[in-house]
Amino acid sequence: MARSRPDEAGPGTEPRAARPPRAYQRPGRRIGAVLLLVAVTVAAVLVVQNGLQLLPHWLNPFAEDTKDRSGPALLRSVRDMHRYQAAAGDFQVVVDLDKEAKYLPGTLRGRRTLFIGQGSVNAYVDFSRLGSGAISVNPDRTAATVRLPHAQLEPTNLDPKRSYVFSTQRGLLDRFGDFFSSNPNNQQQLYVLAAQKIQAAAQESGLQTRADQNTESMLENMLRALGFKTVTVQQSPQ
Repeated sequence: MARSRPDEAGPGTEPRAARPPRAYQRPGRRIGAVLLLVAVTVAAVLVVQNGLQLLPHWLNPFAEDTKDRSGPALLRSVRDMHRYQAAAGDFQVVVDLDKEAKYLPGTLRGRRTLFIGQGSVNAYVDFSRLGSGAISVNPDRTAATVRLPHAQLEPTNLDPKRSYVFSTQRGLLDRFGDFFSSNPNNQQQLYVLAAQKIQAAAQESGLQTRADQNTESMLENMLRALGFKTVTVQQSPQ
């Protein structure tokens, strides 16, 4: 007497539904498992990273020793300066740089950095721009007239010793990426932004006007000391 197979329907019984392949059963479980694995890995990396920072230097296997292997500085050129530094301004700026992902929350992907930038800007008068008729003297050498160009601003001199990152907030993915690699361009962008903001502030601070006044006072005192009784300093149009 022949026996029916388990997957075959006998007389009077309903046929069983075909089972779907295992690869297509409940894909949500596989996605959830992958996300859970990623979250656990990120958490483990953060715990290890923060924990190693608390260990003594000689016990931390990832501790670094800094050695300066740089060569000596080379003198490439020498320039004669014809500038009179008439004024200088010290500035401080707080750079608030916020980078956010377009479709991800800030707790997962994003970086916000507060950077304190401190630097100086010098205002100078370029005496090399004086023409042949910039200085005129009367016949009896008692009066002199000087025509000067207006003061200019040098590029911002950002002080690396006084400029620093005050705080950084990073998402989980950014923390995970920073553990394995570093991007020096992040620091460079902060320094560039701070220098640009300080330069813009110097343009609006009246530093050039102060430099013009200081240069005029210096020339008047110097020429009077040489015996001139009347000294006139004129600023050329900008």
